[in-house]
Amino acid sequence: MGPAADTAALEARAREFRKTILQVITKAGSGHPGGSLSMIDVVTALYFHHMRHDPKNPKWPDRDRFVLSKGHACPAWYVVLAACGYFDPAHLWTLREVGSLLQGHPDMTRTPGVDISTGSLGLGFGAGIGMALAGKRDGKSYRTYVVLGDGEMQEGSIWEGAMFAAHYGLDNLTAIVDRNGLQQTGRTEERIRVDPLADKWRAFTWDVHEIDGHDMRAIVSALDRAARVVGRPQAIVARTVKGKGVSFLEGVVGFHGKALSQAELTQALAELDAAPVRTG
Repeated sequence: MGPAADTAALEARAREFRKTILQVITKAGSGHPGGSLSMIDVVTALYFHHMRHDPKNPKWPDRDRFVLSKGHACPAWYVVLAACGYFDPAHLWTLREVGSLLQGHPDMTRTPGVDISTGSLGLGFGAGIGMALAGKRDGKSYRTYVVLGDGEMQEGSIWEGAMFAAHYGLDNLTAIVDRNGLQQTGRTEERIRVDPLADKWRAFTWDVHEIDGHDMRAIVSALDRAARVVGRPQAIVARTVKGKGVSFLEGVVGFHGKALSQAELTQALAELDAAPVRTG
């Protein structure tokens, strides 16, 4: 999609992705619905508006790189990759099965479109920084995008990486923090406080922009803005709601890593179908 993004179309895609995410996790009987729903708007905007990529040539040297550092939310990534054409969408229904292309965390040896295996929080960010540094040194024009969880901000390697990226002026690197306020065991601010999060990134001399991570226009604008920054890596702090779009999932820590029952899935799909659609 070109610079003048059709945000209504992106929102419609994200709504359908939410439904598929919940369906495949319920089919699997395990997975992470909360954090998948909180980040799906951002991932939709990246793949269908902003990133340069080619599903027919997943290893295209000049493609933009995407790293899901919060690897447990991979169902959101998988549904987007399938919609883009990286693999047959029928594989979605094999999520977490033995031998499936789609494991519970991203596996670069199995899944087309996945450049780095992730799962241990804090490690994906370092890999993304390495990709960005390699691009700079090789004179490539590709950009690297890393989606991080806010609980992941408690990892020391995140701030070591932030210092490194700023020192080397990696302006081809954008970190997007899924700031939904919850981690596996409770609220981030009750476990290890991460606020003031945006100020922390600024202290490491990153360019920082805070947005509503469910406002598609704001997401597209922030991504476009980040691409124009020269000399500094960019951090987009996306304020989100865990389980966004389904009333009984929103802000509920219990659905961090719990699949819905069939009855819950039926209710969730009905809510998503009934939600108002923006037409302009």
